[in-house]
Amino acid sequence: MDIVIENLTKRFGNQKAVDNISLKVATGEILGFLGPNGAGKTTTMKIITNFMAPDEGKVIIGGKLLDENPQEIKRQIGYLPENNPLYFEMPVIDYLEFCARLYNIEKNRIGRRVAEMISITGLNREKHKKIGELSRGFRQRVGLAQAIIHDPKILILDEPTSGLDPNQIAEIRKLIRELGHEKTVILSTHILPEVEATCDRIFIINKGKLVADGTAESLKKQAQGSDIIRVRIEDGDPNQIFKSLQSVRSVSMVDFADRQLNRFDIHCKAETAKRDIFRLCVEKNWVITEMTPFETKLEDIFRDLTMN
Repeated sequence: MDIVIENLTKRFGNQKAVDNISLKVATGEILGFLGPNGAGKTTTMKIITNFMAPDEGKVIIGGKLLDENPQEIKRQIGYLPENNPLYFEMPVIDYLEFCARLYNIEKNRIGRRVAEMISITGLNREKHKKIGELSRGFRQRVGLAQAIIHDPKILILDEPTSGLDPNQIAEIRKLIRELGHEKTVILSTHILPEVEATCDRIFIINKGKLVADGTAESLKKQAQGSDIIRVRIEDGDPNQIFKSLQSVRSVSMVDFADRQLNRFDIHCKAETAKRDIFRLCVEKNWVITEMTPFETKLEDIFRDLTMN
């Protein structure tokens, strides 16, 4: 079930929390929804889940307008909010049974479905404990279990791995990837390596406005404008090597990384650059002893787009 957002705007007083955002998420796609604190991520998620109405724009889910079909569409959405509200006095298994009834799951399926959720989210040892007795990580698992217990077609996850240890993060990441094969997933997080490992596409907002939309690789390409390769070339004069590298058509710029070691940083504007550099060295009887690609990190892109 796809999600289409058109010209979405939400104001709180004189401030625009969401400012004319448009977005499309396809079925089977996992979207990483990024932005600094206060950027408008949670507000956008609350609008998609119909917890909040926009001031302008529209949300279309599965081809239907959200404001015209709110109950029908809400049944197809699983939502894990950032603050993960839970009933601390309830045992885990009782809480999940309660959630299943709220979602109108058939009585003869509730027990089986609760057991499946406990297994999937790794709560078997904790299922009879009161939620208030659990660590934050296990509470987060309970929240995720309630979000998927009714087998929704759309998952909206606001900081789903908050409070989890590295092993738990890996397990939840794997679960989200598996769910994403057949569901539409919007995932908000501040853990940027998690976005690269989990998400098919990245959507970044800052001060309520869209600032980037694309895959991790495409955003890196846009940020760099070209690839950067560190190369060490031996058996030649460094100045001569420097001059020859600059003459290669697929090379846009050359910097000395270490003149004494004949090490250069080469900015390439074509995928054939490595091959062209290799051919040059063969022609000149030079030896390449190092060729290391440099990548712009997602953290750098995020910082550049959201610092202002």
